[in-house]
Amino acid sequence: MFYRFHGRLEQRSLFLAIGILVTISIGGIVEIVPLFTIESTIERVQGVRPYSPLELMGRNVYVREGCYTCHSQMIRPFRDEVERYGHYSLAAESMYDHPFQWGSKRTGPDLARIGGKYSNEWQVAHLVDPRSVVPESVMPRFSFLLDTDLPTRDIADHLRANRVVGVPYTDEQIEQAAADLAAQADPEGDHEAVVTRYPKAVVGDLDGQPERITEMDALVAYLQILGRMVDFTHVTPEDLRQ
Repeated sequence: MFYRFHGRLEQRSLFLAIGILVTISIGGIVEIVPLFTIESTIERVQGVRPYSPLELMGRNVYVREGCYTCHSQMIRPFRDEVERYGHYSLAAESMYDHPFQWGSKRTGPDLARIGGKYSNEWQVAHLVDPRSVVPESVMPRFSFLLDTDLPTRDIADHLRANRVVGVPYTDEQIEQAAADLAAQADPEGDHEAVVTRYPKAVVGDLDGQPERITEMDALVAYLQILGRMVDFTHVTPEDLRQ
């Protein structure tokens, strides 16, 4: 009897469309409604913070230059990946990324734990001429970043825009955005204030040109914070939870 009913239903396109719509609606409600009963689908972990203004601008350079097309930022919970790159990635580490940089394309290595693995000088040399430090590299040169001044005029507005989509920048962080950006890349800057607002931020001369702030400064600042916000040394998953 069910098959006869279904056969008649298939012959009546209007009723079939209504049936499909009802089925999809029920499935959608079952999946969506529970999301409104919890604060977030991402479990927060200790240490994760919004990017500093300089790191945020560096991330913009990273995305603009298409670095994500060759480098993922997602270490899977498999033994071979953990042994090569470090602790597997947590969703909370990307909760302030818009868009996040997870993926599976790896022409180059995963960068989720690249922060602090190499010095600032190494990062600059690698970006200027990848084959000078990794002879087999197929990565293009990004030496022009050294000659390109970083636009900073609208950095406060940039933080405000990120706050609209859920990044918890405070009024103080927005007010001090331009000053923090300049201080982070200045060897003589107010590093204490920057690190207070953005713990573990790498400060000082980042690109070897202390007299100016370039896109290279910003990109190095971004690369050097990747994977460093959360301390994975001798911790269990329970230790990471707040």
